[in-house]
Amino acid sequence: MKKICSVVGARPQFIKLAVVSRVLRKEFQEVLIHTGQHYDHNMSDVFFEEMDIPKPDYNLGISGGSHGKMTGEMLEELEEALILSDVGAANAAKIVMEVERRAQRQNVTSALELRYVLKDTLLDMMLDNQPLDVSGKPAVVLVIGVNGVGKTTSIGKLAARYVGEGKKVMLAAADTFRAAAADQLEIWAKRAGADIVRHGEGADPAAVVFDSISAAKARGSDVIIIDTAGRLHNKANLMNELAKIDRVIARELPDASRETLLVLDATTGQNAVHQAEEFNKVAALTGIVLTKLDGTAKGGIVIAISAGLGVPVKLVGVGEGLDDLVDFDRSAFLEAVLPPLEGGIS
Repeated sequence: MKKICSVVGARPQFIKLAVVSRVLRKEFQEVLIHTGQHYDHNMSDVFFEEMDIPKPDYNLGISGGSHGKMTGEMLEELEEALILSDVGAANAAKIVMEVERRAQRQNVTSALELRYVLKDTLLDMMLDNQPLDVSGKPAVVLVIGVNGVGKTTSIGKLAARYVGEGKKVMLAAADTFRAAAADQLEIWAKRAGADIVRHGEGADPAAVVFDSISAAKARGSDVIIIDTAGRLHNKANLMNELAKIDRVIARELPDASRETLLVLDATTGQNAVHQAEEFNKVAALTGIVLTKLDGTAKGGIVIAISAGLGVPVKLVGVGEGLDDLVDFDRSAFLEAVLPPLEGGIS
């Protein structure tokens, strides 16, 4: 029976980098990706079973010796591994086709060489690191996403980050369709040390945004973070609501730097990709926030969004702490997924 593999490990595994500089600038250097238990082998099996060498202790490594030969079967298993890791069938086929093309051009014969070809291919296909643009004053960050993905928590953590940098932050509780939404955001505002503007349940979200902008101007706020309702099942209403909010922002802050972030739950796999595709039709997304990447998520979701959807992953949630929303680093992520044989991070 053909061995089934996973890009970041099918058994419970951990991808580990080191977190540095949590005070001044959060670098994406330690990400724990705890994968599911549905498959028997991880992607390193694609390589190691072709060679007579032991696996490294850091068993997410994909590498080998000069006697490990690249085979067509390895490429087939690699494609299957990518699919099972939430990269998606179309993206997996595209990646493997490019890996094969490069391998032939470079006369690759070993699994070790193939590991580097795969890494370079993913590096080229994924979008460059793109930090949030909050250069304007006030800068506007519009946050969208369905209920339950960690949207309010991500807003609270983002607010705490900017408050920690000495910025004045205004939160706009424009999700007026859920009774608890404004209450939850207010708790996070107090925890982060940010201001908040809220109206009653059922109020016009655009009116909340207008009042938030007015308050931000009066108080000299540096960043306005806007929470919105996530009603993906009704695209017409969602589009109308976002359009109204957009008109208010454009009218009141025509020169503001703006971000439109979609929050996705990384553990939902291809469902998250579908959400991103649908939201991208009604909102000009500038970035993705991937939450729960420390849970049972398979890392392929990152590749699927960055390489497949063409929207940059800008932030990732890697824990429950207030400072556990960190900037995504493409190179660090791939180095964690594909570490060298010797172990550790090169």
